[in-house]
Amino acid sequence: MKLKKRLSFFALFSILSNPILAQTEGNIIFGAPQVHEIYMTFSQTNYWDSLTLYMPLDQYLTGNIQIDGTVISNVGIKFKGNSSYNNPSDKKSFKISLNEYVAGQNVDGLKKFNLNNGFKDPSFLREKLACDFYNEQGLGAPRCAFTKVYINGSYWGLYTFIEEIDTKQFLNKHFGNKQGNMFKGDPSGDLKWINSTPSSYYTKYELHTNETINDWSDLVSFINKINNTGTYFSDSLETIFNTGSFVKQWAAINIFANLDSYIGSGHNYYIYHDTLSNKFEWVAWDVNESFGNFNMGMTSTQLKNLSMFFVSIPSGSRPLMQKMLQNNNYKTEFINTICQWLNYDFSNAALDGKIDSLANAIRIAVYADTKKFYSNQQFEDNLTTDITTTGPPPGGGTILGLKSFITARRNSLITELALNNCFVAIDENHPFSNAVHVYPNPASNLVTIEFNGKEKENRITIFNAFGQETKTIISTNKTAKINTSEFSEGFYILKINEDQFLKLQILK
Repeated sequence: MKLKKRLSFFALFSILSNPILAQTEGNIIFGAPQVHEIYMTFSQTNYWDSLTLYMPLDQYLTGNIQIDGTVISNVGIKFKGNSSYNNPSDKKSFKISLNEYVAGQNVDGLKKFNLNNGFKDPSFLREKLACDFYNEQGLGAPRCAFTKVYINGSYWGLYTFIEEIDTKQFLNKHFGNKQGNMFKGDPSGDLKWINSTPSSYYTKYELHTNETINDWSDLVSFINKINNTGTYFSDSLETIFNTGSFVKQWAAINIFANLDSYIGSGHNYYIYHDTLSNKFEWVAWDVNESFGNFNMGMTSTQLKNLSMFFVSIPSGSRPLMQKMLQNNNYKTEFINTICQWLNYDFSNAALDGKIDSLANAIRIAVYADTKKFYSNQQFEDNLTTDITTTGPPPGGGTILGLKSFITARRNSLITELALNNCFVAIDENHPFSNAVHVYPNPASNLVTIEFNGKEKENRITIFNAFGQETKTIISTNKTAKINTSEFSEGFYILKINEDQFLKLQILK
């Protein structure tokens, strides 16, 4: 069979995911399909006042904890968060350090973890869905689970159980070593060049490992290469940064419209200097504002239609992304990553079932949570549709629905990708696909394509997994049939006329 033209979107067929390294610590906590139970007990009479007093001091209070029946005494407990803390509700977020006062204490190998309070999320699912997506793509990001939290015997509500990432366990798991510097891009890690003096960066970043040595020279060198390399920017950046992994991190941030990140607010990430590769690695953090929940003054429509090339203004405020977009290789890799994920991973077909399953798992705990920030009905509604809230806490406004966001966000990106020569196959249950129906799919013998539109003539172009056009059919009937015997087993794209793209799997 003669192969004809090759499309530039062939990369969307190749499944290029970095395998997550073998995990040991936390496998039970984060791998078990259950809502955990954590009991915190304080002996201090005024423990709440102490927690409040210690918050700005970044100091732990001693308490006891029980996790799924395992009792651990004399652990460190403190409040955490910014906006999630600064509200009048008693439902605060916590950071737990099991070996803060007694060395060697852990649960399932975890020595430190976070409990997030679901602030600004009626669905309770934003952080979990985003964390899972990052991990499924093999990216550096925390793992997430759910837990009911009790304080001195009283049910305090449903929390998201978040893995701590500036630990030796996390670094070993993802990078195979724990010796390097890990910097957090907080409070304002924009990666802009200041000067060559390390202390000039102390107020913009935090060093979370090797604090005693306090050597910031590698961070300064990294920022220097980003900002001060001209013609050979790409060659210089490649020597110090895992750009391939970062492009995927960037794509995930954009797909989920998480503007409380480097592309928007300019923080909420870590970079780790891997001493084996001698390159920096990007690690995601605090993705609870995913699904357009941090608006930066944008309307709901603007968030759903956020350009895939969005970077916070003014020009030069996010030099890493802005300079990478000026490089054709990085820009193409970024486009192809989004194109691939929209085909296989980011769609209602891929995520709606997971949303329903997670909602079913936490529903009883949500309903019983009298300290949560939203009503039971808002929890149910926000799984699917946008809701409007009023008053504190946590304030009024529109909160985008999960399933409706996925539909709208995907539609917007499909249109923008097409303008950049990358085409996405439309799912069978996608709103755009009601004009065409393909069955059976997967197919092993004969495929029928049924047209419900008004076109008198329909052109069907079939592309294989390498983006090569393998066959074109012109149909003047309401149905067209394709004999699959002439095709090899695998995935194909059916281009219907000029505006629809459908996936077809052929089995032998």
